[in-house]
Amino acid sequence: MASSVSRVSLHRFSFAGDDVLACVSGRTGGVSVSPYASLNLSFGVGDEPTAVVENRARLCLALRHPLDALTVANQVHSGDVVVVDESHRGSGARTADDAVADADALVTASPGVLLAVLLADCVPVVLVDRVRLVVAVAHAGWRGTVAHVAANTVACMRDAFGCDPADIRAGIGPSIGPASYEVGAEVVEAARRAYPDSPEVIHFDGARPTFDLWAANASDLHRAGVLREHIEISGIDSHTATDRYFSHRAARPTGRFMALAALGPRRVVQASRPR
Repeated sequence: MASSVSRVSLHRFSFAGDDVLACVSGRTGGVSVSPYASLNLSFGVGDEPTAVVENRARLCLALRHPLDALTVANQVHSGDVVVVDESHRGSGARTADDAVADADALVTASPGVLLAVLLADCVPVVLVDRVRLVVAVAHAGWRGTVAHVAANTVACMRDAFGCDPADIRAGIGPSIGPASYEVGAEVVEAARRAYPDSPEVIHFDGARPTFDLWAANASDLHRAGVLREHIEISGIDSHTATDRYFSHRAARPTGRFMALAALGPRRVVQASRPR
């Protein structure tokens, strides 16, 4: 088991540390076979459920958290945020049947609750407030992005726990990049409505327009009060880095990776930064 865990890859945000966990998993170190090879973490893509549970167990072991701490939502591509506590701990960990109901962002102030969202091109947003000791994760596809799920998550942290947005550190993780995300007229119109003061989020350089989800979510976070210098963008395009991350646009079916956050003294160990 130790040799397998050592191959689990993680992208750690610079604001992670001994007091908070803030990272995104890669696709290596699991037991799933093609097309889900190898660390698929989703029950909803056609992979063997036993393989998914084993993959999640390996990931949690690498993070020094028990599998039953993992807390996952039933994602619906919305702007909805749910505050979770010890009573939700382990929801969605071993089966999708008991996941936190319909939400695309989770917030907690409870140590030992390991928050997670599933992704394969959609944008992971990880938020940490060390002053109030609150963490959050959000899943922002194009629908969640235009529904301002990132800003809604900041607002939830402020309203539920008194967080000052200026104290929040935010990470935008590996996801489809600006040059790769070609979109149609419906998405262009939705993006223009959602970001009327940020026309740069839509580009018309190629045959089809592209939507810059990284810039849109960074704009959302800044408008919600997060300082620009506190927003970290990984700059990793999942669509062109399929050796390291699952990409729904590059291959279907495919697996899902996770963005994770937790409070507490546990450290991320036995993990390598993506090159």
